[in-house]
Amino acid sequence: MNVPLHEITMKDIYGQTLVELGEKDSRIVVVDADLTGASGSTPFRDRFPERYVNVGVAEANMICVAAGLAADGKIPFCCSFTPFATRRVYDQITISIAFANNGVNIVGIAPGITTGMNGGTHMCFQDLAIMRAMPNMAVLSPADAYELRACMYWMASSQSPAYMQLIRSKQKPLRVGDRQFQLGRAVVLHEGSDVTLVSTGYMTQFALTAAEWLEEEGIGVDLLHCPCIKPFPADDLLLSAHKTNAVVTVENQSTIGGLGGATAEMLSEAYPVPVKRLGIPDVFGEVVLDDTYILEKYSFGSRHIADACRELARHQNRASRIA
Repeated sequence: MNVPLHEITMKDIYGQTLVELGEKDSRIVVVDADLTGASGSTPFRDRFPERYVNVGVAEANMICVAAGLAADGKIPFCCSFTPFATRRVYDQITISIAFANNGVNIVGIAPGITTGMNGGTHMCFQDLAIMRAMPNMAVLSPADAYELRACMYWMASSQSPAYMQLIRSKQKPLRVGDRQFQLGRAVVLHEGSDVTLVSTGYMTQFALTAAEWLEEEGIGVDLLHCPCIKPFPADDLLLSAHKTNAVVTVENQSTIGGLGGATAEMLSEAYPVPVKRLGIPDVFGEVVLDDTYILEKYSFGSRHIADACRELARHQNRASRIA
């Protein structure tokens, strides 16, 4: 019996897709740092033990081994908790992967607030920002199982440096069914002309809820989901911003340097309009039982997204009447 992808955890989709890719291409290899179960790569290890390497609790070695395999013509996926896959090994990524332009696929599991009980040391709010600043690096943040699978197929085929956030839990599907991932393009999930809402990854489910609420109030939200942070979907955002003249961003990250930063940077040069960034302020994380506490504490859940969109839309309406 086939189970729909959205009824499976994202972690298990990751492992299942690794096996699919491995069966299609013998160059696919997996390098882990003692987190086989946490990452979901156990099925690949069991199916292709000769193409699986566990380096132990040594993330810098994981990156360097993966870079060596890529230089030898392999297509490696390497995975760890987000802070260990990015912050801890940033220099190894810089030199051995990005500078050398080695086609390594880096996966950061449990991004941002989704790491929950692991607390402040594991709540990495900077990975989109620091990986976006890395030359030669594509940066991805899929929102559901179908998009995760599409991103992984693209990563395996591109043979260029890539970083992807991986939510481990089940996620509500944005759209049921197989679909293609387009590098540097946004996905329009809701259309409107009053305000543009830009989201990525884990936060898109909350953004979509806010857009649907506002539609009932007669406020039209142009919701752009960005599975790709770099290259940034500038053309899609510009088209929407010209229509609405007001932009709200929301992300499971610091508001400094990630999706909100990319949006503000691009619009400030190409089409200056009011921008409101929602996400984590300039703080570290903390131990939480679920994400509701932090969403409320830092005001970036569905209710807060709707409030920000409503306020910007009203501001633009007042400004247009005055003009």
